[in-house]
Amino acid sequence: MVKRIAVTGGGGQIAYSLLFRIASGELFGKEEPIALHILEIPQSAESLKGVVMELQDCGFPHLKEIKVGSDPEEVFGDVNVAVLVGAKPRGPGMERKDLLSENGKIFVGQGKALNRAAAKDVTVFVVGNPCNTNCLIAMHHAPDIPRERFHAMTRLDQNRAQFQLAKKAGVEIDAVENVAIWGNHSATQVPDFVNATIGGKKVTEVIGDREWLEGEFMETVQKRGAAVIAARGKSSAASAANAILDGVHALFNLGPTFSSCICSDGNPYGIEEGLIFSFPCELASPGLVKIVPDFEITPFLKEKLAATEKELLEERDAVSHLLKGF
Repeated sequence: MVKRIAVTGGGGQIAYSLLFRIASGELFGKEEPIALHILEIPQSAESLKGVVMELQDCGFPHLKEIKVGSDPEEVFGDVNVAVLVGAKPRGPGMERKDLLSENGKIFVGQGKALNRAAAKDVTVFVVGNPCNTNCLIAMHHAPDIPRERFHAMTRLDQNRAQFQLAKKAGVEIDAVENVAIWGNHSATQVPDFVNATIGGKKVTEVIGDREWLEGEFMETVQKRGAAVIAARGKSSAASAANAILDGVHALFNLGPTFSSCICSDGNPYGIEEGLIFSFPCELASPGLVKIVPDFEITPFLKEKLAATEKELLEERDAVSHLLKGF
């Protein structure tokens, strides 16, 4: 059976870094036949033709079909995984609430289209920013799809945190485990060094510089996206695509604890319900995750979690007109 994977914003730079890696078998393996469903706005349809030509020219034997269009309901037909990358970027002088409102309208439509057309076991993975609240909007408008099948991405933040800790400790990346990102994919996110380990030991035992952990480490992770833009002149693309692969792969394959933004309903950490909030997660069954319940919440973490929760509540209020009846 062919696994159908939708990617929105198909003509953008993240999608260009992502599509070929999915098509090569990095996500579901080279034995899994797949179809790519690519959504893009009509204005970018011409450039997307070139991307399709390149995908065809790669000759991936398990890529059975490429479907391209600008109608979400047509493109989302029977998809098993929907990676929602496309979103309007923040323009000069645009306030965050304006961005929330503009992108919110996109995700109203995409949520409705997923609800009508996607496979009922679809897994939805939102990347377009502000991804937590965009995911909330899409979830609200897809009432027939279980809430636990909606995710927003903080895997890039987790990867960034893991690298920073490994660099500081002078160890290989894979020696750093149990790294979690809490809350919003924004500057209020909480990179958790309290529960992370290096070589099986608590990070705080290996890295004795508490001031660095509470200050520079957290700020570097929180502001890494802006630093990339300042250095490169463009937002993260290849690293974002890599994190999408990591994030979606974790939803279908057993592995270590990972970060994903999921619906906060019934969470064990006292976060208000009805938000899309990043938690430490583990696989429950393919396509479904559960929150790891026993992470230590120190007073320092508790204060930071309250700040990111407050921001998400404010974002929810800002798009309340798009969440009528929520």
